Amino acid sequence: MKAFKDPTFSDRLVNSSAAKKAALERFRAKAEDPAVAAQRAARVALAAERELRTAERAEARRLEQERLAAETAARELAERTEAEARKAREVDEMIALEAQRKAERDQRYAARKARKAG
Repeated sequence: MKAFKDPTFSDRLVNSSAAKKAALERFRAKAEDPAVAAQRAARVALAAERELRTAERAEARRLEQERLAAETAARELAERTEAEARKAREVDEMIALEAQRKAERDQRYAARKARKAG
């Protein structure tokens, strides 16, 4: 049986450097492979489609918010208009009631005058 050889620091450094070079060569070989280029192009296309869908969803959300804001504004305007109309009717009713009371008061006053005079 062979004795265990304890690698020195320089041996480990050389082995590490060789392993890194080999890995870099494998990476470069893969980068030039047409299949890898096709995969990269497909990923880029998918990312572009994803960004487009995201932008479309954001635009749809913005349009929905604008529509809701417009509906809310229209509803508030209708409620204000209705409240103003109701208030105007109440004022008209109060004026009519006061006019009726005044007419009744004037009739009573005239009747009282007629009784005293008569």
